[in-house]
Amino acid sequence: MNLEKYILAVITTKSNKVAGGAPTFTCDSTAEMEKIAANLEAILDGIAHGLSDDLYIIVKH
Repeated sequence: MNLEKYILAVITTKSNKVAGGAPTFTCDSTAEMEKIAANLEAILDGIAHGLSDDLYIIVKH
């Protein structure tokens, strides 16, 4: 079995809204969340998607 699409990381400002097996990064502000998402996107070679004002995911396509 070969996984082609998966979540690499979750970045949020509200950790109580997140559960699951992906690494989760909790930030103090929206600005910090956006910076962490951009850095992880480059480091993990993934794509950042903003799902709401307080939640980003990094995915591998």
